Amino acid sequence: MPTPVSRQTVDLTAYPDLIVLYLGMRVNHLYGIRTFFSFGRKIGQSVADQPDGLLLHEPVYYSIFPMNMGMRQYWRDLPSLLDFARSEPHRQWWLEFLKNSGGTGFWHETYSVKGGMEAVYDDVPKPLGFGRFAGLQRARGPMFGSASRLGRSDAGRAVLSEKDLYDS
Repeated sequence: MPTPVSRQTVDLTAYPDLIVLYLGMRVNHLYGIRTFFSFGRKIGQSVADQPDGLLLHEPVYYSIFPMNMGMRQYWRDLPSLLDFARSEPHRQWWLEFLKNSGGTGFWHETYSVKGGMEAVYDDVPKPLGFGRFAGLQRARGPMFGSASRLGRSDAGRAVLSEKDLYDS
């Protein structure tokens, strides 16, 4: 018996700078399971703290083997997202991860209603997402920070500088 389709849509005019962010953490080595679960607790707490501008946080399961799970987040605007990313403890977690991934890989892809998309893949051994068709390059210079990868000059400084990470 056919079932009628309830077709709906949304009006996003109240969110002229909406940012949709997909994030994932992939376990690359057995010892990465510990890193994976420790980050899960940290992220859970940061969401529970309800950062300004975070409209919705949803868990997403990409694969069980290799374990690759993450989240989809909707942010009011890029400044809100970057304010959160620059705040403690997030900034410190990010710096520590980029100096030692603990047997995991991390990635994110960002989509902006104002235009622009960007991604970064840290210790992800096989291309995924944009990297599977757009080609990969080093995240250095103008490709280092997410706001500059989005082509946004209004976003201010990067969450971390190359000097923070590479001491150069």
